[in-house]
Amino acid sequence: MTIRVLDILEETMADGPGLRTSIYCAGCAHHCEGCHNPQSWDFKGGKDMEVEKLLELIKSDEFSNVTFSGGDPFYQAEAFTELARRIKEETKKTIWCYTGFTIEEIRENPKMAPMLDYLDVLVDGPFVLALRDTQLHFRGSSNQRIIHLREEKEEEIPGTVKVIPFR
Repeated sequence: MTIRVLDILEETMADGPGLRTSIYCAGCAHHCEGCHNPQSWDFKGGKDMEVEKLLELIKSDEFSNVTFSGGDPFYQAEAFTELARRIKEETKKTIWCYTGFTIEEIRENPKMAPMLDYLDVLVDGPFVLALRDTQLHFRGSSNQRIIHLREEKEEEIPGTVKVIPFR
């Protein structure tokens, strides 16, 4: 199984708390005005990477947790679900995921919903330029929510929403 990957940033601190390995996937149809990563919209951008190779890279860094970003990982939900499942089975790492979909939309989609079982935090909703706020933690506009899907193990972040249980 492969994921179309635009870039991988190791030991970044921009996509969630602490050090993170961030996987930026290719492909997004949301096309949010003011998007900070419009090069990620192209579904043919980047390169295909095997889930196994991504897992090896993630496991090779014993300190960094994981973030899925893009593009939008939910356009490749089946492959990202497999990667997330393997991360949870084989490591103790937390997984954050950024998406332009809302959690309500994801729950209603049978191909997308299974990924929620493996995520610790979902940052949902499209970026809305009119709601841009540079004071927000780990999100770009005030409509976006940081949703904790598991018992919180990390320091609480202002503006987060707890959804426990989430189904």
